[in-house]
Amino acid sequence: MKRVRLTALLVVACLLLAQPLYAQSKKVTLTTLDWEPYIGEKLPGHGYVYEIVAKAFKSMGYQVDIQFYPWTRALALAQSGKADGLFPEYYDDSRKTEFVFSDSFPGGPVGFMARADSRISFPSDPRKDLTATLQGMKQYTYGVVRGYINTKAFDAASFLRKEEADSDDQNIVKLHGKRIQVIFIDKFVAQYILKTQYPQFTKALTFMEPPLEVKPLYIVFSKKAPNYEQKMRDFNAGLGKLKASGALKAIMGKYGF
Repeated sequence: MKRVRLTALLVVACLLLAQPLYAQSKKVTLTTLDWEPYIGEKLPGHGYVYEIVAKAFKSMGYQVDIQFYPWTRALALAQSGKADGLFPEYYDDSRKTEFVFSDSFPGGPVGFMARADSRISFPSDPRKDLTATLQGMKQYTYGVVRGYINTKAFDAASFLRKEEADSDDQNIVKLHGKRIQVIFIDKFVAQYILKTQYPQFTKALTFMEPPLEVKPLYIVFSKKAPNYEQKMRDFNAGLGKLKASGALKAIMGKYGF
């Protein structure tokens, strides 16, 4: 009888010891950036992208730690495995050596912005053959954000002159000051920056229609982080719950998307 009681006590003790380890395994640390209106440290609720990611993980029992940094720092922390992953990210095969991609959630239209008085336009429909369109626009200098993925054809266009900046708002200032002729930017990000930071630039700058793509968003999970595949699967399961229940659509509607 004593042996049975001792065995039972050992089982209970093992279960109690395992609980903190299990709780620890249900934590996820992610890096992100201020990328309004999608996500931002000072946005109400931090924006719909933040809320979707947090709620998807929490629905799977996770404690979620989301840290805001400049993009290059956010990327470096995820690359090193010091964070479990990074979001929001566009899909690109070049990231797959270091990361695995989650299932996607809605993003927005991306393309070019130019000065309205420059009369820059597309020589052909960029949605049919962007490389051919860019060949007809290689006389311009393009502003891009350091470390960003844009579109596959644009990023591969080595015949274009591209100048890097640290942020989209820096590129908007450079574009307005005629230091560059075109910038690559998300349409809604551009509208938000103009409205909140540079309303005096609004009439001077124009988003070139049509957008090049409507880009879905992803979390990328670092292959150097522990249990990265399980965390990806759990996020995907939580995201699936949000989609199936209509909660994802409701979250986006709350933020005006």
